[in-house]
Amino acid sequence: MAVPGFWRRVRAQFGVSEPRRASRRPLPWWGRIVTLAATLAVVLGMWWWGFDLGQIFGGVNRKEVEQRLSTLDDEATRLRSEAAELRGHNSRLESDLAMSRGAEQGLSRQANDLVAENAQLKEEVAFLQKLVADSSKQAGLSIPRLTVDVDPDGAYRYNLIVVRGGNPKGDFEGHVALQASLSAPDSGTVTLTLPDDQPDTRAGLDLRFKYYQRIEGTLRLPAGSRLIALTARAYEDGSTSPRATRTLTSP
Repeated sequence: MAVPGFWRRVRAQFGVSEPRRASRRPLPWWGRIVTLAATLAVVLGMWWWGFDLGQIFGGVNRKEVEQRLSTLDDEATRLRSEAAELRGHNSRLESDLAMSRGAEQGLSRQANDLVAENAQLKEEVAFLQKLVADSSKQAGLSIPRLTVDVDPDGAYRYNLIVVRGGNPKGDFEGHVALQASLSAPDSGTVTLTLPDDQPDTRAGLDLRFKYYQRIEGTLRLPAGSRLIALTARAYEDGSTSPRATRTLTSP
């Protein structure tokens, strides 16, 4: 029976009559290490490339994210610098505003004081004009005004005007004496005389004028006492009798 050609080829290849194969020498240990290292490098490179490629196709680009983070960090640094500069500028503006408000309040107080002083001066000018007009009709010395004001610190400030009527030729020379009646808590009524009891007020009570003179000063009362009445007497030099007298009673 004839054997097909295909079968003969199979038997020749795998049968006992198979030709000898050449044996290969195995790689040395260092060759295996080099091969393994090269294989690992190739695998890691492919993994890293696949990771980057996956980020790109997946919508996440690591390099772009890092670039944006760097840009945002620079922007945050710039904004912090601008914020610090704005805070400093705001502090300077607040300081300038506080100084402006203080100056405005000071000017407002000065304006109010000037308005009050102007009104007082107008009143006094009108009073003096009438006083001079009346005094020209009647000769002699008079004290048409005597007032006492209490300061916020409790001090008593007196103010009086001595007027000389008629048509005087020379100056009047003399002094004013003040007698204050006080109510003391322990000793009842006490009398205080200026300038005898307070010699430092003597110079402010001297008179030298032709038509009129204003006298003002502070009356220092003992602690706890209260002013009841104040009497002002105008004396001419060389005379022991007053030329004019006026009494103010405190309410």
